[in-house]
Amino acid sequence: MSADHDDGRVGALYVVATPIGNLEDITLRALRVLKEADVVAAEDTRVASHLLAHHGLPTRAVSLHQHNERAMADRVLGWLSQGKNVALVTDAGTPGISDPGAIVVRAALESGRRVIPVPGPSALAAALSVSGRGEASMLFSGFLPSARAARRKAITALVQEPAALVFYEAPHRVLECVRDLAELLGERSLVIARELTKVFESIHTLPLAEAADWLAADPNRIRGEFVLVVSGAQPSSPSEDWHGLLDVLLGELPLAQAVRLTCAASGAKRKAVYERALARRDAAAL
Repeated sequence: MSADHDDGRVGALYVVATPIGNLEDITLRALRVLKEADVVAAEDTRVASHLLAHHGLPTRAVSLHQHNERAMADRVLGWLSQGKNVALVTDAGTPGISDPGAIVVRAALESGRRVIPVPGPSALAAALSVSGRGEASMLFSGFLPSARAARRKAITALVQEPAALVFYEAPHRVLECVRDLAELLGERSLVIARELTKVFESIHTLPLAEAADWLAADPNRIRGEFVLVVSGAQPSSPSEDWHGLLDVLLGELPLAQAVRLTCAASGAKRKAVYERALARRDAAAL
């Protein structure tokens, strides 16, 4: 396959990023790889066929999604062993990032096959590029758990994370997610990036505490796919009030773990934190 392929006898797996909305957001290299591949393994063959047809490419694709990926991994390895080149695509963005693909890629790597990235569109990179966040680092958490208890536990673990926090979220869960983020993370800034590169794209920055009301004020604001970028935690000092942090952690974690995290995050003395935690537990038991 042109210069990307160094041995015509051995097939390669190409991990191809495709548009997250606007079909023009595809690289020339990706188009060539899709044109020359022997097999296009797609999360949804209808979506892939639409993309291929839009760019005048042969519309042949096989289905490879989260429910059949383990079984399809063997078929992909079979094609590669026959010297065929396989292009892996998902419905939008980069395979293996909150999308199917990681299982097939791992199987190919473990079997000694060549795996070649064809980079391009990513909702994560697109949202960060317009967020204006100044943190030196970011932490990508993908989709938070759908169950409320599990989601709150995952958020609680990020309370003291100084990096910008990036999440993907679906329209039917975004309100619940934003409410939990506001309650557990406190005063932060939030960038809501919705429907990136699509017709109804919107990017809005506001205080995290106001986000749920802003979303609920207009039904159109909770339609589409979301990327949420939350500012990181500010550095704390021993002199700062740690009571609120302890109360939040006690609501989500065992007492000993809540005490340990509070001390680590605030620099407060363990004795004082432990005594307050006991008092809070005893009061809750009454």
